[in-house]
Amino acid sequence: MLAENTADAPMTTAARDADHRASFFRQSGWLMIANIGGGVFMWAVHLLNKFLPGGEYGSFGTFLAVVMVLPTMPLQMIMAQQTARALATGRQGELAGIIRGVWLWTTLVWLIGAVTVLLLQHQILQAWGMTDPVGLWVTLPVVLLSLWMPMFWGVQQGQQGFLWMGWSMLANGIGRITIATIAVVAFSRYIGGAGGMMIGVLLGIILAVSIAGWTTRRLWLAHSAPFDWRSLVHQIVPLTLGFLGYQILFTADTIFVKAYFPDVQDYYVSAGTMARALIWLVAPLASVMFPRLVHSSARGEKTNLLGLVLLGTALLGVCGAAGLSIVGPYIVPIIYKGEYITAVSKLLPWYAGAMVPLSLANVLLNNLMARPSSKLAPALCVFFLSLCYLFALTKFHASQVMVLQTVGVFNVLLLAVCASFTWRTRASAA
Repeated sequence: MLAENTADAPMTTAARDADHRASFFRQSGWLMIANIGGGVFMWAVHLLNKFLPGGEYGSFGTFLAVVMVLPTMPLQMIMAQQTARALATGRQGELAGIIRGVWLWTTLVWLIGAVTVLLLQHQILQAWGMTDPVGLWVTLPVVLLSLWMPMFWGVQQGQQGFLWMGWSMLANGIGRITIATIAVVAFSRYIGGAGGMMIGVLLGIILAVSIAGWTTRRLWLAHSAPFDWRSLVHQIVPLTLGFLGYQILFTADTIFVKAYFPDVQDYYVSAGTMARALIWLVAPLASVMFPRLVHSSARGEKTNLLGLVLLGTALLGVCGAAGLSIVGPYIVPIIYKGEYITAVSKLLPWYAGAMVPLSLANVLLNNLMARPSSKLAPALCVFFLSLCYLFALTKFHASQVMVLQTVGVFNVLLLAVCASFTWRTRASAA
């Protein structure tokens, strides 16, 4: 009898591991579908560029860039970490207090920023070469909801509620393209092109936040319990620095190009929109991996998920970049105006290539930030690298291709930094 039980134990462990892998691929597959689907709908907004007057598409790209540089990724990862850790250790009351505290502080910070922007709107519009303030006004509530959305998505991610997280992503894209099309095509006489497209962005985010907030209400409406602020800060500082550095490397180039190439930055926005689709493709793998690693770390369990996710990201990223470089010149004429075709086709291979090391670095960074030990050192290195990147963009911008070459170099450096710390962590654990 003892021998029979002993023989069955490895089978039980193997069956559990197989079930975990099946669950991972099922969740990441659905999230990948939702991420790509939502991304396609959001990307479809850019098809409206053919109906916009000159310069309006560039203005829309600038407003989107403002939203993109918000620290949404650090916020989402913080909430995902805290949710996964709280559920693994039975501290739901503390989690409710954390969620409501984050909601309050993000709202207060936004309120101060919104008042400042309204007071300085004429100077801001003049600096950006714009005259219509509607787009700027609409961007303000977009910014607020863009801070709430990653908070709720992080809670969904931490509790591994990927079904409704996916539907929230899809609703964001569907709402955006629907309302933007109506605003630009039917009401362009009354609403500026960039402003109308930003109204679509606003309605899409309202749908996304509503779904995410409603499906996580059990956690943030629960009776709150006091929590240790010092311990919380100790946990979230590395995530903030690490993922903020990553987000800077992912988005800052668009704002710099707006400043250095105001007349032709529309081409750059177009190429960036297509190239960043690679991140939409592979990011769900890391998104599903992160809460599982946090959960395993909180319970002292071991997992070999990193290698699987890294391999999948590499294959999808390389194939996606190669495919986009090959078929891109045939897709560009379908989407963009005639004068865009040559410029976008020239930039696309550089942009797509720069996204591959960034996607791999994202996997390694998620793995490092999910571990309880040695998070501050890699986070500081990543953040310092992002500051060096910003400085480099002020020096190396003779052409848009040079900007993308700078992007590519620093993304490779980011991958090297994350790989180095990953190797050290695994070596010390062994």
